[in-house]
Amino acid sequence: MLLHEQIKNNIKEAMMAKDTVRLETYRGMLAAFTNELVAKNRKPSEMLTDEEAIAVITRLSKQRKDSIEQYTKGNRDDLVKEEQAQLAILETYLPKLMDKSEVEKIAKIKKDELDITDAAKKGMLMSALMKDLKGKADGMTVKEVVDSLF
Repeated sequence: MLLHEQIKNNIKEAMMAKDTVRLETYRGMLAAFTNELVAKNRKPSEMLTDEEAIAVITRLSKQRKDSIEQYTKGNRDDLVKEEQAQLAILETYLPKLMDKSEVEKIAKIKKDELDITDAAKKGMLMSALMKDLKGKADGMTVKEVVDSLF
């Protein structure tokens, strides 16, 4: 079963369970899936592939993290809790990302492979790593690792 279909089924379950946080999160995901289909000039009734759905969920997850940061700065703990609850649900659909030590090993190998010795070529290393680690590692983690190598 496609991830897109699974989310549709989860909406029904959340409605039956009267779980408003899950229901709201799933509806938001479904709306984002539909927007993605329309943006790609496809019919809203079509289904996204799992890869496309994960890209959308990743984007939603980043939005929640940004919101949490902003609400924390604004001392809106009520909204922070709501966003964190939604983020926890979204993250259950995302593949596990590599931790910093795993990224570090790959970055060192790639740095030697590309023979990068000065910080001026840091962008080249970052670009190569992001291409290799797309969907496997968080961009901020990769940036921290690259910065620490120079």
